[in-house]
Amino acid sequence: MTELSRYLADCQARINQLLDQQLQSSEPRLARLYQAMHYSVTMGGKRIRPVLAYASCQACGGEPEHADFAAAAVELIHAYSLIHDDLPAMDNDDLRRGQPTCHRAFDEATAILAGDALQALAFDWLSNQGNWQAETRLQMTRLLARAAGPQGMAGGQAIDLAAVGNQLDLASLEYMHQHKTGALIGASVQLGALASEQASTEQLDALARYANCIGLAFQVQDDILDIESETSVLGKQQGADLARNKPTYPALLGMAGARSKAASLRDQALDSLRNFSTQADPLRQLADYIVQRQF
Repeated sequence: MTELSRYLADCQARINQLLDQQLQSSEPRLARLYQAMHYSVTMGGKRIRPVLAYASCQACGGEPEHADFAAAAVELIHAYSLIHDDLPAMDNDDLRRGQPTCHRAFDEATAILAGDALQALAFDWLSNQGNWQAETRLQMTRLLARAAGPQGMAGGQAIDLAAVGNQLDLASLEYMHQHKTGALIGASVQLGALASEQASTEQLDALARYANCIGLAFQVQDDILDIESETSVLGKQQGADLARNKPTYPALLGMAGARSKAASLRDQALDSLRNFSTQADPLRQLADYIVQRQF
């Protein structure tokens, strides 16, 4: 295993264990709701957002346990967004991570409620962690709310839906994805840094630049894979964006241009970390991984 592979495996095992333990209920009347929540969160996934939280915490001198619930909260928000994105009223997808989507495995009403519950639970976890100072908890809660709401992910999704079948220029496409995808990735990095309670203003600013670049790079690579990969590798329907006539980077820039864009964003992300020590090496390796991944 490479150094990054080991780091990914360690972080994934840590967050998977925490999520599995926390997403349980002793109330029989809530059993089906919790089953849907647990199913959607633990059905797989790369856990990129929690890994980024752990890596940025380390970059600022923190330990993994400092970032546990920051990593978990951002993954709950991500899982809720996927449940709702897959619904018939949104993207109407049948597959997620190679498994039936939540509304297919359960039913549409349960899926909606599972997404709602995961979103609320994320803020409950962030606001109730006694190992962070009260000011840190408040800052983290506000940051995640902004990233998930109309000024972040939800707003980006609304722009995406409105853009189907329409031509967007590069600036408009980037604006959409900075909200839809980049906001939550940025929150992951910022939450991990805040969880360390050691991050300086300069470090937070540099990490914000890093997160903005890798957030866009992540989406560029997603767009490339939607064209080049296969359903069995992606774990979701290949070509779905193309079939829905969604605006993408390859459609706007061509495949070569999209790859060049991803590489440029990766290089900018790495440059933003130039004043960090080797403790930020996982962040550096993750920037490469994001533009090289095949699923």
